[in-house]
Amino acid sequence: MGLNDSFLKQYVRWSKNVLSGDFGISTKYNVPVKDEIAKRLPKTLALTGTSVLITILLAFPLGIISAQYKNKWIDYIIRFFSFTGISIPSFWLGLMLMYFFSVKFRLLPIIGSKGIKSLILPSITLSVWLVAVYIRRIRACILEEINKDYVIALKSKGISYSKIMFFHILPNSLLTIVTMFGMSIGAILGGTTIIETIFEYRGLGKMAADAITNRDYFLMQGYVIWTAIIYVVINLLVDILYKYLNPRIEIGDES
Repeated sequence: MGLNDSFLKQYVRWSKNVLSGDFGISTKYNVPVKDEIAKRLPKTLALTGTSVLITILLAFPLGIISAQYKNKWIDYIIRFFSFTGISIPSFWLGLMLMYFFSVKFRLLPIIGSKGIKSLILPSITLSVWLVAVYIRRIRACILEEINKDYVIALKSKGISYSKIMFFHILPNSLLTIVTMFGMSIGAILGGTTIIETIFEYRGLGKMAADAITNRDYFLMQGYVIWTAIIYVVINLLVDILYKYLNPRIEIGDES
């Protein structure tokens, strides 16, 4: 294994192996780390993708309604849901969903990662916190835009509120929301570790938890590096998307 070599020589050899995709052999599964990650990665991407889709479908309409009816009864109800969703621990919510939908009513599987049904409870558990957070952020961004001069000018021209909202306020609010989403990727990836462990969902998060428990250092190193790569790639895509949302911004233009 070359353990008698100098630290610098070992590090150079390890770096070359990592750059070629060789993270070593997992001591728990006795397979190459890259093969185990390749097997688990699609399941984690399916979980996070489904959760983000649920977040988009719920957070945007609720955030817009909450901002549009500021300090009205419907705004208070949505804000209460948002506050509750942020306050509930994900592991407790996951256990409650398992009890009601799997143990009591037997509608969905308790654990596992086979089939669409096994994806429902973990996705809901992960997305509740995301929906709650982004309702507040979308509401704040829209309220900030509503008070700007261009909105007042558009209202004075007799343009309907719905057109102002969907063609002016919302596109401008997206710039901030997209940036916040890129910053939330780390929290989303971290959340999958807890949720995948609760539901025995065999994704990267469950793999990382097992690697820590079994002191599988090669597997843990591979997980950390791949998580960092995913984080960087998604933030790069967010920056590119930011350019298309705001044509005034040019990539590489410091001015």
